[in-house]
Amino acid sequence: MPDKSIVFVTGNANKLREVKAILSIGDVPIDVVNQEVDIPEIQGSTQEVARAKCAAAAQAVGGPCITEDTALCFKALNGLPGPYIKYFMQDVGHAGLNRMLDGFTKPGSLEGREAWALCTFAYSPGPGQEVLIFEGKTDGHVVPARGPTTFGWDATFQPDGFTETYAEMDPKVKNTISHRYRALEKLRVHLQALRKE
Repeated sequence: MPDKSIVFVTGNANKLREVKAILSIGDVPIDVVNQEVDIPEIQGSTQEVARAKCAAAAQAVGGPCITEDTALCFKALNGLPGPYIKYFMQDVGHAGLNRMLDGFTKPGSLEGREAWALCTFAYSPGPGQEVLIFEGKTDGHVVPARGPTTFGWDATFQPDGFTETYAEMDPKVKNTISHRYRALEKLRVHLQALRKE
């Protein structure tokens, strides 16, 4: 892989900022530029959605690219809403996500509100080439929204071992424990290895 920017196919400024911050870590920083491309999303598992999206993105940009999909999975609902969290957020918001778990919650505790945040990055070296998958997972709980509500469901996800939601955290702290960081770290290692070849 030549020493040039890689295209991150996204129109989400918050995601772009986090990805740039995380991929700049290490001996061989990866320069990321974004391009917004309208790609239809298929239904399926997180990996099926990610592979199809990245293959279409590589075709659209005509070269190497990365795409990202996030999922918020509720233990009580066997992993739903999962990759469809974006649509749940649009329709029911933070309060609605919490109400979905009210019937499973043990009073006075977080029991029944267990969840995991899952990030799937897909990388394609170019059109028609194999798509590689890099996943990261962070366990936590769904809680009433706290902190800024400007970045997806961050205000309602409290990672295990912390008393703050993602939205309340210092971004530098979040970028060392988040599902996005865990997936990007795997991707970063892969991309840096390609650049050293």
